[in-house]
Amino acid sequence: MDGREGDPPLVLGPSLGTDLTLWDPQLPALQRQYRVVRWDLPGHGGTPADLLDAPAGTTATTTPVTPAPAVTTTVPRLARLVLDLADALGIARFAYAGVSLGGAVGAWLAVHHPERVSSLALICSSARFGAPQAWRERAALVRQQGTGPIAQASADRWFTPAFAGSPEAVALVEGLRNSVDPAGYAACCDALAAYDLRADLGRIAAPTLVVAGRADPATPPAHARELTDGIPDAGLVELPGASHLASAERPAPVLAALLGHLAAHPDRAGGPGPAEGAPAAGGDDRARYDAGMSMRRAVLGDAHVDRSIARTSALTEVFQDFITRYAWGEIWTRPGLSRQTRSCITLTALIARGHHDELAMHLRAALRGGLTPQEIQEVLLQSAVYCGVPAANTAFALADRTVAAWLDETGGAAAGTTDDRTTDDITTEGTDR
Repeated sequence: MDGREGDPPLVLGPSLGTDLTLWDPQLPALQRQYRVVRWDLPGHGGTPADLLDAPAGTTATTTPVTPAPAVTTTVPRLARLVLDLADALGIARFAYAGVSLGGAVGAWLAVHHPERVSSLALICSSARFGAPQAWRERAALVRQQGTGPIAQASADRWFTPAFAGSPEAVALVEGLRNSVDPAGYAACCDALAAYDLRADLGRIAAPTLVVAGRADPATPPAHARELTDGIPDAGLVELPGASHLASAERPAPVLAALLGHLAAHPDRAGGPGPAEGAPAAGGDDRARYDAGMSMRRAVLGDAHVDRSIARTSALTEVFQDFITRYAWGEIWTRPGLSRQTRSCITLTALIARGHHDELAMHLRAALRGGLTPQEIQEVLLQSAVYCGVPAANTAFALADRTVAAWLDETGGAAAGTTDDRTTDDITTEGTDR
């Protein structure tokens, strides 16, 4: 548990093969606004595998009864353990976010215990995780040989090649190889084999955000779209340059999406509300600023934002605060449009108004965010019709230089795989935003 007592509770669920440290990149920002509860799957992190042998309804704080007959592990049983934990902590209602299997637990809770879940975020998750036989075969392999034989295959699913060699990725894979109890891992595979929530997605009433990694082979974007189409009014964010553990590979965009979702849907029914005249929990200026700064860094790159902050003066600091909270913290974090769509709209508006300094900046942001040069070309052609040929002519010239510089810096790499260098050779920047 992290954060202050009395802050709105936020429960975070892990992916199979990881522990609660999976959420370490997002924790500092989340705990400033929420009472964060992270939990480990059986056999993972601090949770013993034999917790699954406890009688149904035993609280997570009760010592399991041993010996006891083996219990078939299912997602509903894991969800019951999460509710037992919440009950033991005195948490009646909570926001929930989970990765993969952790997301499945949250989705099941939202269907069967809607009174407990105030909002839901499903990160690289699914309503059905593939053929049951494949999970049963993996469970049998791990029971016989441990987690070592599946560690490399998991790494190939978890990360893109560009991230696989990073210290963060290596630490997660080594944790699977050396720290996960095979019995607990195999039991969770059994749970995934039996899980199919497709027919019940329409029963989820909690405001829901779905986050997908575009390069995720385990739960591809099609799985995320199935969730989004099935859950009423769910929002979808697709992240380029991210595989299955997007929260580790693209921590800033995941944090920005999550903070924006939580701020847009504060819990107004789960316990005491804010004081009269006070902002809703999760929706105050601090929350908006944190969400905005995370999104700003995700869109523009750390190098650009760091330069902006370094150049902030006593005169401009109030504007920096305003633009971070308002443009980035309230608009860019909304779940209704993808980041790529927002980039297309922004480029068109900047072309129409002739804001060429910002246009260069947002052309680079669009490339970082996943738009291809060909897609940018289409935006500029559309702008030629509706904004005017002279405006588009200038935009094409600026885009040609910007794209060439980007490709030179990245070696033609996929969008989002490098940080931004200065754009001073392309345009003269004003007050950075």
